Amino acid sequence: MNVYVKNFLHRGLLFGGCGPIVAGIVYFVLSVTLPSFTLSGKEVLMAIVSTYLLAFLQAGASVFNQIEHWSVPKSLLCHFVTIYVAHSACYLLNTWIPFKPMVLLIFTVIFVVSYFIIWLIVYLAVRSVEKRLNKQL
Repeated sequence: MNVYVKNFLHRGLLFGGCGPIVAGIVYFVLSVTLPSFTLSGKEVLMAIVSTYLLAFLQAGASVFNQIEHWSVPKSLLCHFVTIYVAHSACYLLNTWIPFKPMVLLIFTVIFVVSYFIIWLIVYLAVRSVEKRLNKQL
């Protein structure tokens, strides 16, 4: 099995369980703050399965940035598409956002801007560390 596939699966299995924990915490906070908040068994099962898969894919997708023979744009595109599709599917399946074109457009714009800001911060941090290490050499 390819080393990158193994890393993808390994990371996904390590962190996949974090998704349902986060969903449980969010649902707990909602139940404490909203007096009429209830969930059906179907909604709970859907949240557990979909947030597990979301966290699994989110964690596994980090391997794309470590494939050395890929260009940076290719790895970022694969990473972006994987997590965008995972988040969109999870949010739509759980009806956390409605399936309406304008809502999906707003979600997509917010997702793209957030993704860009996060990667800009990562890039600047890595560049700063790189400069500091080069000075020490």
